Amino acid sequence: MPEPVVSIVVVTYNSAAHLEAFAASVADAARDIPYELVVADNASTDGSVDLIRALVPDAIVVQCDENRGYAAGLNAGIAAARGSEAVLVCNPDVRLGGGAVPQLLGALTRTGAGVSAPRITNESGALMYSLRRDQSVRRVLGEAVIGGTRACRFANWSQIVGDEAAYRYPHTVDWASGAVLMLSRACLEAVAPWDESFFMYSEEVDFQLRAREHGFQVWYVPDAVALHTGGDLHASGWLWAMQMRNKVRLFRRRHNPLHTAVYRVSWMFYEAIRAPVGNGIHRQGLRALVGRLEAPRTPVPPSVESESS
Repeated sequence: MPEPVVSIVVVTYNSAAHLEAFAASVADAARDIPYELVVADNASTDGSVDLIRALVPDAIVVQCDENRGYAAGLNAGIAAARGSEAVLVCNPDVRLGGGAVPQLLGALTRTGAGVSAPRITNESGALMYSLRRDQSVRRVLGEAVIGGTRACRFANWSQIVGDEAAYRYPHTVDWASGAVLMLSRACLEAVAPWDESFFMYSEEVDFQLRAREHGFQVWYVPDAVALHTGGDLHASGWLWAMQMRNKVRLFRRRHNPLHTAVYRVSWMFYEAIRAPVGNGIHRQGLRALVGRLEAPRTPVPPSVESESS
């Protein structure tokens, strides 16, 4: 068996419902690139480990003794991988498109970038806005007042890149969704480990920001495609609160206390506008922003099925 050129690392947590589709997509995604599949399981109770061993007998499986979060799972999986040229990290609820691996790897090789990201679609094949701009107070307020769907069309008023033309050509970006990312070995050695203090959400932003600080670009590759079914973020107040809390925690690391306070209040304004309607996630987000910012070190509720960013 040839040495792997790419290590595909996936973190599972009660992800059995997604694993058959994910595993079926891997070989065609890799094409002629030698690869290994590394699965880091965060103490699933739904048979995820047995299923992946049945689906991919030669997969490297790392069983964590408890759910310590997505970043911790990635660190465990990356540590178990052999010395490959690049590591593809992805959620279990994705299906990699044909040839995605050589496309992402080729972009790293051609450009010298440290991170490459594919075009993401939903199950209907529609484009998902997976590219992001650096966060700012103005962009939070733009999304709060104008609304995300409209604000994302304007670079100064939203962190979301909502111009579909920007998804048609390869280019550098501030950061991209962590559902699927390829990392060069040089970038990993300079930037790793992933920050486990975030548990879930913002860990991929933190990694890409640190990669850029080390001189590595984040490169968008539209010819590489991945389907993402999406996680439980918009259905779980617990997850939504964690996401909001982590946004401010990450911002606080790179800005002074006054700037951070304004940023935090901007998100409180965003959540307060939306709190009276919907399924309650914005009310929980508002409570999280008003309270302590430190992420709770408690197990993920059983209703949360996957570690999806």
